[in-house]
Amino acid sequence: MLGLKHDVNLLVDHDPQWETDFIEERGRISHALGVIARGIEHYGSTAVKGMRAKPILDIMVGVAPFEDWQKCKAPLERLGYDYAANAGVLRHHIFGRGRDSTERTHLVHIVEFMGVSWRTDLVLRDALRADPKLRDAYVREKERAVAAAPKGRAKYNEQKQSFIFDMKATLI
Repeated sequence: MLGLKHDVNLLVDHDPQWETDFIEERGRISHALGVIARGIEHYGSTAVKGMRAKPILDIMVGVAPFEDWQKCKAPLERLGYDYAANAGVLRHHIFGRGRDSTERTHLVHIVEFMGVSWRTDLVLRDALRADPKLRDAYVREKERAVAAAPKGRAKYNEQKQSFIFDMKATLI
């Protein structure tokens, strides 16, 4: 299952199809952005086998210099993405895609290639892939966040923000 109604927070079991969905979308994005995209990575919970997640693919696109994010706007909009500004995430430019006007399926985060977000988000993804105890702790935190904020993505993200910050601090 891929897609979640706007503002609803819900975790589902990992779906092996998510990796295939990412590979297909990476190809579309790579073709649209060309050399502007210095790297395209699947990150977030859908990139971690065995992890419960919101069924929305998080895709990170690295650009350098960071100001090149503006060159991504028109090509991503042609692919059906809408620009959501930074959506509260510092030094990210976020674009969302949905199957229709009420369901979000993909989020593309434009960040500085090899910058702090690029490096720390990939270190966290790889640590979650490698460490079942860390993965289980994060799932518990995500379940707590959903219970506290069943609606409102910003509220959900706020609920788990300090846990993510602490995880990254121990890994870097």
